[in-house]
Amino acid sequence: MELLLTKYLKAAIGYRGIHRVETLPVPEVALREAVLNAIMHKDYSVGAPIQIRVHGDRLKIWNPGELPANWSVTNLLGEHSSRPFNPSVANAFFRAGQIEAWGRGVQRIFDACREAGAPEPRIRYQPGDLWIEFAFSPKYLAVIPAEGGAESSGKTPGKILEMLRDNPQMTLAEVASLIGKSVSAVERASAKLVKSGRLKRVGPAKGGHWEVPQQARSANSNA
Repeated sequence: MELLLTKYLKAAIGYRGIHRVETLPVPEVALREAVLNAIMHKDYSVGAPIQIRVHGDRLKIWNPGELPANWSVTNLLGEHSSRPFNPSVANAFFRAGQIEAWGRGVQRIFDACREAGAPEPRIRYQPGDLWIEFAFSPKYLAVIPAEGGAESSGKTPGKILEMLRDNPQMTLAEVASLIGKSVSAVERASAKLVKSGRLKRVGPAKGGHWEVPQQARSANSNA
């Protein structure tokens, strides 16, 4: 989980007022449960490891595992008894406090996605192959800028406009601290915004405030 969250899954950065908010492409609780499920239900007689693939808009986990006899994905998605493929492994996780109860992992995955407003995952199964696919949250994709695309609130100018729109009294030094940029970088970006008419300074440096014209707000929200 640490490797996925720090290296492979980039959190989208947004702001609610002056508070920094990070949005992961997949809810952390759902991802954790999916990884634990893959470990507990893997067929360890198969030499292939569990595989996790991270794409630009989705994450897939492949598990060389088996469902109980006569089970289908329908059984897995509905209320079902606990029948782990590796009961000793599942019991070890339970006793270590990593899982709350057997048989609730899939339910917790779907509940976590619903609570976060993320798409429900897709589960595909054929004997020996179990896939769970998480499509990234639209909220996440809306914040992360497309490669080479238009400026969005995920880039420095967009962040500056968003911060100063919600908090006109903020100084550029405070903005820089909150968005993790140097003061000089924020000053250069804000000077360009002022020159282009997308940001306006009203009053003196001390005691004045910022204004974000309506057209700049619309451009930033639509980027």
